[in-house]
Amino acid sequence: MITVGIVNVTGYAGIELARLLSRHPRVRLAEVTGRSAAGQPLGEVFPHLEDLGLTIQEELGEVDVAFTALPHHAAAEVIPELLRRVGKVIDISADYRLRDQATYERWYGPHPSPELLEEAVYGLPELHRERIREARLVANPGCYPTASTLALAPVADLLEPEVIVDAKSGISGAGRAQKLEVNHFCEVNESVKAYGLEGHRHQPEIAQELNGLRQCSGQPPLNLTFVPHLIPMTRGIHATCYGRLREPLSQQELRQRYEAFYAGEPFTRVAKQPPATKQTWGSNDCLVYPRVDESGTRLVAIGCLDNLVKGAAGQAVQNMNIVCGFPETAGLEAAPLYP
Repeated sequence: MITVGIVNVTGYAGIELARLLSRHPRVRLAEVTGRSAAGQPLGEVFPHLEDLGLTIQEELGEVDVAFTALPHHAAAEVIPELLRRVGKVIDISADYRLRDQATYERWYGPHPSPELLEEAVYGLPELHRERIREARLVANPGCYPTASTLALAPVADLLEPEVIVDAKSGISGAGRAQKLEVNHFCEVNESVKAYGLEGHRHQPEIAQELNGLRQCSGQPPLNLTFVPHLIPMTRGIHATCYGRLREPLSQQELRQRYEAFYAGEPFTRVAKQPPATKQTWGSNDCLVYPRVDESGTRLVAIGCLDNLVKGAAGQAVQNMNIVCGFPETAGLEAAPLYP
């Protein structure tokens, strides 16, 4: 049994972390922070978490593992000190996902603690499990990048450079802060909107991971077009990825390649038919589905997940399990909610 704490429990990712950790068999959720609600009982702010009996603190005390669910920049300002006191940190912000400092600063501005970029491990277990085991600092991936990368990873080395990712997200991905055109019901209900067409900060994250796989086989970097859309549902990521294969594969060969790549993975599986976001609600599952046309070269690959679970808090718990040597599925066994 270890003690854990959540820095900034008041955001959607922090709330979901508290829910998942409260039922973890090897964990005691000891402390939570949230400056805007400091001093208030957690159960008053979030009644569904009343049984935890916690009070929201302003600063995190002594715990074995800390989860940081702060916005970018804010996370990188507190993590160096946390690492000195706590020793193991799982960060849900974007602050340590991009390994190149110049790339980070192009999208997010000056980095508060760039000395940790080289040490941080990108927390996508399907690609980096062994490095995660030894990590002090795990950079939990973004929700769009998790779905998109897992949809394309098995064929990353076979893709022609031009790749398109068309992705949709539920509005919880925008956070709890009120933003008129993002999460105001009257603005988003019965409407779908593309955004980030001038460039989206998750594009370099997806490219980083897929290009890492391509480098192993000597392939040139991808020219990745990434277009996200806001869709009026609470949870879910649906990424439809388009590309061409350098070598033709039959549908059977393609599926076998995906199944071999994800063999033994506890949460990523190859669906038998195009998946829907509803099939992942509340679970740490990622469903992928690849398809080629009659030529065997035109690829469409789909990735589906719950943006608050496998896309954020659930993957963070999965990473903690790996870091701490727990069974990887501990606390994450719940099946998806349906309907």
